[in-house]
Amino acid sequence: MIIRIMGEGQYNVKGSLFDILNKIDNTIVENVQKGDEKAYRKNLSKLISTIKSKGELIDDKELIASDIIVPPPDMTFKEAHDVFRGTGIFKD
Repeated sequence: MIIRIMGEGQYNVKGSLFDILNKIDNTIVENVQKGDEKAYRKNLSKLISTIKSKGELIDDKELIASDIIVPPPDMTFKEAHDVFRGTGIFKD
């Protein structure tokens, strides 16, 4: 699966990692719903670092449609309310 981290490029990530990323995503949704900005920041960082460490960076010269777009690490907590809701960004 192709995941774009806004402002940081695209990564080719094995589908077997989906459940782990989805679990982190669901935790972020809970953090936002509860108003826990500190936990939100920690888990967004964890999501991004997991993608970067387990995925393969795709060359910027390649044009590939992204399956999932992850917000940048500096997304504000207020902005997160519009993104991390319902089932989050990783849809089952």
